[in-house]
Amino acid sequence: MTIPINDQPPRYLQYHSSQLPVVAMAADYTPDHVTAWHQHPHAQLIHAVQGVMIVSTAGGRWVVPPSRALWMPANVEHHVRMVGHVQMRTAFIRPDAAPGLPQQCAVLAVSPLMRELILAAIDLPQPYADDSRAGRLTRLLLDEILLLPTLPLHLPRPTDPRLQTICNALAAEPDSLATATQWAERLGIDARTIQRLFARETGMTFGQWRQQARLLAALERLATGAKVVDVALDCGYDSPSAFTAMFRRHFGVAPSAFFR
Repeated sequence: MTIPINDQPPRYLQYHSSQLPVVAMAADYTPDHVTAWHQHPHAQLIHAVQGVMIVSTAGGRWVVPPSRALWMPANVEHHVRMVGHVQMRTAFIRPDAAPGLPQQCAVLAVSPLMRELILAAIDLPQPYADDSRAGRLTRLLLDEILLLPTLPLHLPRPTDPRLQTICNALAAEPDSLATATQWAERLGIDARTIQRLFARETGMTFGQWRQQARLLAALERLATGAKVVDVALDCGYDSPSAFTAMFRRHFGVAPSAFFR
């Protein structure tokens, strides 16, 4: 059953008291819909069979296209912005449902089998017994989660106010050519301080963070149907070929093939 988006209170609350290892629901959203900040007592596998989701926490931002899912650990506050019409198909997973489940947010590649398991889990009767078909299906779903590769679709968010100023500007204007040295002059600090702060707070250099911000901005644009040439130039690349080369190195496929 598909959950309408205008429920008050949110329908996902009915799953918070579940003691089952896995429960799943479907919800459809209109373009640009944004959920309120919220959290769940269970982990959540956030997936959509159509549309792109931008998921934010205090620690960063993740882009989740239909070929991917975001693992959200229990009790992590987050909100979701929809890019295009989104058909979310999500599973709530008890943190102790299986050993070795991820402890951090991570974007996972969704195999055809995993996609079908999520869809099947939505229609499972509740409650279900461990030795039932439903119990066996959810155990297979948990096994698949442990095998899915993680993907680089995360943009970490720093806490230092100076870095936040830089990162907010780069995210708003991905085609900006301002260097770390120029930002240091604007903020009245040493360029080495900026690089040191980026490494400490994001695990990236200034250039790596800007590159990741451009790629994720490009993904958002591509999800709305924008042309590759327009996305490339708007995101600061010298040419569509340069953008395609960087995109392929990062994601393994050309921009035109990513959403297929």
